[in-house]
Amino acid sequence: MPDDYSFRPVTRADLPTLADWLRDPVVAEWWEGPDRQIALVSEDLGNPVMRQLIAFLGSTPLGYAQYYPAHHWLAPHFADLPAEAVAIDVFGAPQGRGHGGAWLRVLCDRLLEDAPLLVIDPDPANLRAIRAYEKAGFAGDSIRIDSEGHPVRVMTRHR
Repeated sequence: MPDDYSFRPVTRADLPTLADWLRDPVVAEWWEGPDRQIALVSEDLGNPVMRQLIAFLGSTPLGYAQYYPAHHWLAPHFADLPAEAVAIDVFGAPQGRGHGGAWLRVLCDRLLEDAPLLVIDPDPANLRAIRAYEKAGFAGDSIRIDSEGHPVRVMTRHR
């Protein structure tokens, strides 16, 4: 099944769909302020540092991923990571539940062709996300404080 997952860049036309996903209670619980979040996603369109993708299984959209150099923005919880570390943020579509770990694993396999280390930072209480990230090959249980003062669990995956 991994060969069935595909990814394409986010476009402005995708923003209403992403806004709907961010308003889904399962996502909104962890991505505070759906309107603020979609504004941030929108701002990052075209930013050469930020890569934004939608994951698919066939023609079914499964989720959103963005990745960027971990040290590009203030992220004190990533301070000890190597300069070439790449950070990832993801959220799922309602129809993507149960696929998160699998499509994220495929995406990470591709990213690790160029980057030696990936990092993801879920809320420590978001056990559903942590399980998916573990399925995608991430490990780590260090709890740190992010730039907004929130605790996060720093999880990494190495090449």
